[in-house]
Amino acid sequence: MGNCLDKDESTDTHSDQHVELASGNVKLISSTEAWEQKLEEATRDGKTVILNFSATWCGPCKMIAPYYCELSEKFTSIVFLIVDVDELSDFAATWDIKATPTFFFFQNGQQVDKLVGANKPELQKKIAAITDSVPKWQ
Repeated sequence: MGNCLDKDESTDTHSDQHVELASGNVKLISSTEAWEQKLEEATRDGKTVILNFSATWCGPCKMIAPYYCELSEKFTSIVFLIVDVDELSDFAATWDIKATPTFFFFQNGQQVDKLVGANKPELQKKIAAITDSVPKWQ
């Protein structure tokens, strides 16, 4: 289990199940409003966003979660987010999620890439490509 959970613990009775998915610098998105706020903040700050649609019961999601958390600590200029597709099923449906994990990559508030599946080398490659392409104007 992960040792860090960055989430509002207010009234969520299922918070324990997220420990494996959201640790390190990974922020759990618990509402559509939270997603919109994080994307707006990142866009304003000129940061890249990675949005990971995941599930607590998903074997590949559990397998890649520690790696995703490691990447969040290595690439601190990127905002790493995660959505539990069961908790935010309506939100996930608007993204047409067919498999978990599914990663979306955003720059300047716009989707620039997508990765379906727990493919560590491909995830690393896409992050490297994005960090290499980030303009240095800020």
